Amino acid sequence: MPNRRPPAGAAIQRESVTTAIRDAVLIELAEHGYGRTSVEAVARRAGVGKAAIYRRWPAKLDLVMAAVSDAAVRPGDIADTGTLRGDVLSFLRAGRALLGHSLGRRIVPDLLAEAIRTPALAELMDRSIGSPRRELAASLIERAIDRGELRAGLDLELALDIVPGALYWRLSVRRAEAPDADLERMADAVVAALHTL
Repeated sequence: MPNRRPPAGAAIQRESVTTAIRDAVLIELAEHGYGRTSVEAVARRAGVGKAAIYRRWPAKLDLVMAAVSDAAVRPGDIADTGTLRGDVLSFLRAGRALLGHSLGRRIVPDLLAEAIRTPALAELMDRSIGSPRRELAASLIERAIDRGELRAGLDLELALDIVPGALYWRLSVRRAEAPDADLERMADAVVAALHTL
């Protein structure tokens, strides 16, 4: 059997092109919102042809969720600090990095509003962003239970709302700042609330 040559040129999906496309999507979303963002506009901003986008993602929805998911904090980004308070503080800091970023502040509220009108977007957002973040919060609560810091049998669903709730309200709803001192106090309040469940 003859040796096959590796693909060359356009057949290779270069990481630099993928990065340029993802960056362009985030800027388009921040400037124009989901409804007015188009594959054509993303291609122009990234300096690529539409074919380069469609080779990677079959539709605008997939493109947007890939870019937003990639920009979101992933579970591996949160350290196990050895204490519930430390883990909560680490979770809050990571959330602030996403929600407090100038692009994140404009993109997340718009996507949440659009998800009300677009069920497929709502499902993808939950699967790509919401569920992984809840799993991350669940893992830090489970570690605290294993260490004896929280009681077994607590109301996990309510706990998963409490962990990110204050930070989300502060940054995305009130659009206020969350300096380090406030995150420290927020972590104390979250831990205290978790002890009541």
